[in-house]
Amino acid sequence: MTTARETPATGTPASGLTRVREEMAAACARAGRRPESVTLVAASKTVAPDVLAQTVEAGHLVYGENRVQEARDKWPGLLERFSGVELHLIGPLQSNKAREAVALFDVIHSVDRPSLCTALAKQCAQQDRWPRLFVQVNTGSEPQKAGVLPEEADAFLEACRGKHRLDVVGLMCIPPVGEPPEPHFTLLAEIAQRNGLKLLSMGMSGDYTSAIEHGATHVRVGSAIFGARAYPPRQDR
Repeated sequence: MTTARETPATGTPASGLTRVREEMAAACARAGRRPESVTLVAASKTVAPDVLAQTVEAGHLVYGENRVQEARDKWPGLLERFSGVELHLIGPLQSNKAREAVALFDVIHSVDRPSLCTALAKQCAQQDRWPRLFVQVNTGSEPQKAGVLPEEADAFLEACRGKHRLDVVGLMCIPPVGEPPEPHFTLLAEIAQRNGLKLLSMGMSGDYTSAIEHGATHVRVGSAIFGARAYPPRQDR
């Protein structure tokens, strides 16, 4: 199985984007897929606005942020400057941040509990704004990690769509560190298929080509584009 580069990007973010796109295209070719069937979400946590402006000017329009507060602080100015940017929340979301998340993000990848569904449904209705939603599945059943357990995913999805009337379009996972990711990608695809979901958010800088070969429609790639980053202590989600 071919694996994406695990070393940080070298050169500029624009050159990192080019390398990642080339590797994505090669993975799509191996899987018999069209390159446009996979969306590259550039994971821009801690990346400064001036750097992001360079990548937008280079033609990339889809970005993923981990924290509502960070996105709120740095993206409004960029969104005023550039049209067509699509913003994804790819980190955990606290229910009390639902109002800001619905207002700012086009896609939310981390729906994982009933209280968050209630908060999102309320804010979507109040704002008349309906971000596309992915349910996060904890495929490794890790106690410290967010996400719905695999055996509870079907019932949770039914509640999301029925009780809460949320626009769930797909599933997301983050495989456990130190384990081969492929079984987790396969499990996520199986859950999605039996629930009639076509979108799969899976694969990061170290494994995005393998994720593509297992059906990913969205890959969340950061360090392979922007290089290694020092992350500050988490204060919010």
